[in-house]
Amino acid sequence: MSTMNSNLKDIHCHILSGIDDGSSSARESIEILKLAVEEGVSDIILTPHYIYGSKYACNNKEKKIRFEVLQELVETRKLPIHLYLGNEILLCDNILELLENGECMTLNHSRYVLVELPMNNELLNVKNIFFELINHEYIPILAHPERYHYISEDSTFFEDLRDMGVLLQGNYKSLLGKYTKGAEKRLKKLLQKGMITFLASDTHHAEPYDLKKAYKKVTKIVKDKRIVHKLFVENFDYILYDSDVD
Repeated sequence: MSTMNSNLKDIHCHILSGIDDGSSSARESIEILKLAVEEGVSDIILTPHYIYGSKYACNNKEKKIRFEVLQELVETRKLPIHLYLGNEILLCDNILELLENGECMTLNHSRYVLVELPMNNELLNVKNIFFELINHEYIPILAHPERYHYISEDSTFFEDLRDMGVLLQGNYKSLLGKYTKGAEKRLKKLLQKGMITFLASDTHHAEPYDLKKAYKKVTKIVKDKRIVHKLFVENFDYILYDSDVD
């Protein structure tokens, strides 16, 4: 399938303004969404950071208010894009409690929950926390595994997570030089091993979306257009309809 006729979809971005280190205003949010539409994006889940005990801890009630304001602006401007709400949650011991008491949220109220690890220091009880989430019928998605430089390329860490039922979401811009060479190499390897379920933008500001460029690059790495289409389009629907990933 060609990218040009596909409605591309994005499960990870920081477009909801004034909540985290992403968009700084409603105006910038609209600008980012216009860039997304130009690249063929039809559906996008807004995932502001939720970091317990930090200034990036906007609760669900406040998020919903901001989301509705942005939704109204999108409708007023007739932008052809569907918005959904979620969080990117920094993994912590009390994540289950935070989800269940309405502090932070899953992706579009589904069982799927987008989480990240600390960027620079290893969290020792990661597998235990994931096990607890899975035991309570959540489906964890680990954001940008390629960016955790402290996890060795030879480690079986990500294989172990996949065996538990954790899904992996790569940042496609890692393949376009946005981060380090190491991140690019790690994501390429994870794609070749069939470890990635979603590719997303992790967009924070008004900058080129580069989705079509990434789609072509991933096609060269994976060499199976059907799988590439799943990574950028089809797998999104498992979240949208809260169904089990094939």
